[in-house]
Amino acid sequence: MSPADLLALEDVSARAWPALRTARLGGWRLNASTGFTGRANTCWALEAPDRPLDEALAWVESWYGGFGLPTKFKTVDGAPHPGDVEAFLRANGFSPNTETRVMTGPVGGANDGVLLEDAPREMFQSVLFETLYRDMADAEERLATLRRIAQPVRFARIEADGRAVAVGAVAVDGDWAGVSVMRTSPDFRRQGLAARVVSALLDVAAGQGATRSYLQVEVKNETAVALYGKLGFTTAYQYRYWAR
Repeated sequence: MSPADLLALEDVSARAWPALRTARLGGWRLNASTGFTGRANTCWALEAPDRPLDEALAWVESWYGGFGLPTKFKTVDGAPHPGDVEAFLRANGFSPNTETRVMTGPVGGANDGVLLEDAPREMFQSVLFETLYRDMADAEERLATLRRIAQPVRFARIEADGRAVAVGAVAVDGDWAGVSVMRTSPDFRRQGLAARVVSALLDVAAGQGATRSYLQVEVKNETAVALYGKLGFTTAYQYRYWAR
């Protein structure tokens, strides 16, 4: 993927996971919510800032400090930022974590008993809460983020035993369809439910005019990476977060 295409997809993915607060410092994009999800609470160092790195870091620290949040960064392989931003971060006490793949794939699929809605309603929320180890604050940030996504967006769920057991979402932005929030209740994993959810979401995306799709998955989640590979997704690039 070219640097220009990478930046374009990063912009699309930002709109698909909109932070509560945003700011720009030249080519650095600052996102802040309530401190839980990486994408909504980090400075994306995609291009060069509009001032020397040490001055930029001080400004970023002041901005996050104003919200009571720690300063964290996201760096992306292949982004067109000049200089060695990662070396600068290391020199200032930051370490990388949460290596993540951005995978791109097709659209189109089939709906095998998957329910679709235009908002993350109660049964959808229950799976999110369960799979976040009942961390209400984390779940609330994610739900608030989901509610900020511009339409068209669809929320999928599979039910069993009278409750939701697998969920996911898709946001369509021009040609792109972004799949996110893929969650399956622990007792129902390895039954093909995630594949059914993705297929239904990609079917919706095709109907909304999308021609290609993307998703993000942690490198260490080998089971999910393998599943998405079987569904036609390939790795476009990787990114990571940096924290002290």
